[in-house]
Amino acid sequence: MSVSPPRPKGPPLNALRAFEAAARLGGFANAAEELCVTPGAISQHIRALEAWIGANLFERRSQGVRLTALGAEALPGFATAFDAMGAAVFGLRSAARHGALHIAALPSVAQLWLSPRLPVVRAALPSLHISVSAIENPPNLARDLFDLSLFIRPPTGARGEQVLAQDMILPVCAPEMAAGLRSPADLMGQTLLHDALWSEDWALWARARLPGISLPTTGPRYSLYAIALEEARHGAGVLMGHQSLVQSALDDGSLVAPFDLAVPTGKALVLEHPAFDPPRADLARVLALLGGQVTG
Repeated sequence: MSVSPPRPKGPPLNALRAFEAAARLGGFANAAEELCVTPGAISQHIRALEAWIGANLFERRSQGVRLTALGAEALPGFATAFDAMGAAVFGLRSAARHGALHIAALPSVAQLWLSPRLPVVRAALPSLHISVSAIENPPNLARDLFDLSLFIRPPTGARGEQVLAQDMILPVCAPEMAAGLRSPADLMGQTLLHDALWSEDWALWARARLPGISLPTTGPRYSLYAIALEEARHGAGVLMGHQSLVQSALDDGSLVAPFDLAVPTGKALVLEHPAFDPPRADLARVLALLGGQVTG
């Protein structure tokens, strides 16, 4: 008579993934954003995992959570394991989906920088199907199913990163409005347009170019930089332009930079791909094409 006793069950994979993300990113909210779930779901997964092992992985505090000694000891092994799983999934998907490329990009970068350059890529690789997702935060390319990302952010020097241009900001406006601007101090009497994502742009520029002067902060605000740029074109006010995003408008004359006084933000336009070996041939070609089209 055969005997088949029940085998011990391990914790759910989702619980392990929730722990690794929360431990690596320093909190449940950050983990929830990366895994596209709610912070409550992350908390529930981690409590279930803690119940399974019979010990706490996080200390709950009023200001957030902190890893226990056990959690800190466990993190490196799980981070390595999920990195290896990400590489395996990427390799499987690449092998099974020849001819498809998925790019994640900051919405303003997708609209103003990437979109005008995609025709060159399509002409060079006509059989490649390119999809673009406009998202606010850079994905974790070791885990997320994107082949490339394009964001204005601080470079990290990580393998897989390519800095396309340093992020430089300077005021831009319609030619008619520029005619009345002789010096940076003239901005005090103008409507300043503000982008919600880069709300500190004007203050950053003023500290460098108008020391001791506070520029108005009451102007119109936009959640999409492309809309703010169109409003500047239409004469609604002066926009703090990110040079890589406004260069085409400067080139065609629809916008003018009244002062040649660009200021670095400490960020850059960064093109990144998963740092897995071996690289895909079509991916390498797209990297070269996009990198070769940098003009500002």
